Amino acid sequence: MEAFFNRYRHVSLLVVVVFAQLILLAWQIKTNQEAHGVRVWAVTAVTPLARFVEEIRYKSVHFFSDYLAMANVQQRNLQLVAESNRLKLENQTLRNEVQMADRVRAMATFVKESPFKYLGARIINNAPGTNSKVVYIDRGSTSGVRRGMSVLTPDGIVGKVVASYPTAAQVMLINDLTFSGAVITQKHRTRGVVKGQGHVKMLMDYVQNEEKLEVGELVFTSGEDRIFPKGLAVGKIASVKDGPQFKEVVVVPSGFREGLEEVLVLTEGGHQPLPAAATPPAPEVTLLPEPKGDDGTGNKFEATPEKTKTEADRIRERYKQIEQWNGGQMGTSGRIPNYNVVPVPAAPAAAPPGATPPATPPAQ
Repeated sequence: MEAFFNRYRHVSLLVVVVFAQLILLAWQIKTNQEAHGVRVWAVTAVTPLARFVEEIRYKSVHFFSDYLAMANVQQRNLQLVAESNRLKLENQTLRNEVQMADRVRAMATFVKESPFKYLGARIINNAPGTNSKVVYIDRGSTSGVRRGMSVLTPDGIVGKVVASYPTAAQVMLINDLTFSGAVITQKHRTRGVVKGQGHVKMLMDYVQNEEKLEVGELVFTSGEDRIFPKGLAVGKIASVKDGPQFKEVVVVPSGFREGLEEVLVLTEGGHQPLPAAATPPAPEVTLLPEPKGDDGTGNKFEATPEKTKTEADRIRERYKQIEQWNGGQMGTSGRIPNYNVVPVPAAPAAAPPGATPPATPPAQ
């Protein structure tokens, strides 16, 4: 028997506990009294196990629900990323179209207001950059493009045609090392030759150190090279300093200001005058009204010639009267005037009958 209880000790203990619980419950029902200690013991014994089971159930349920939710969120995130990329590409495309429309509109306005004839073209390869010196455009000899024609944008010149083919043309940009062109400045009308340097900026050569130039002064073509007509914008002077023989002038081209995709080829044109240099507006000056106060004697101040004369002015007038009376001016009559003699006033003209003769001025 003892071996049986040792072998089934836990089961036996559980049976005893359950039997005791049943007896307690039966006694509670029969006597209609509440066994507080038994309830506390039962709740205390069962609550940790129930809490543990409930925790496992809660975490298991929420784990699977969170997993499903995360799967949906991940799928939605991928959809949002794809949508965002599509909108970015569409926005970039629309922005490029708007910029192209602005450039085309500016070119159309420039062509409309210019008296010359231009041919629109698009660069088809080798887009300009810091190392680009030659590009190809999609217009050639069949469209009327010839070698030596000027290529420009509304902002300024960008190059010249060096070779023309039936469907394309080769354009040398102004930043090429072999490029040169005659120019003139807008304000001081200083002439020189711009040369490409292989990068964005250009050099204006053959300007004497004695000639005047200013930083920020605009540079235009002078027409002396027989390639670019006079009056086309070239750029703006960035720096000026004296050199051993000629000034070292750096010019920033204006034709590359907003990129270079569409260009204009000058097919028919001529020289035009340089635009007038813009002068800064004169500063506004506020002037007070003329003073009309007293001059200390109770009389209103009036700037009459008699009141503004000095003693030196009166002596000079007296000397002039003496010189005229002696028949000369400032000693040119051949004799020295006698300044001690009071000049005799000239006889007044005969007054008409009935008129009052003027009073004789007193001698000085």
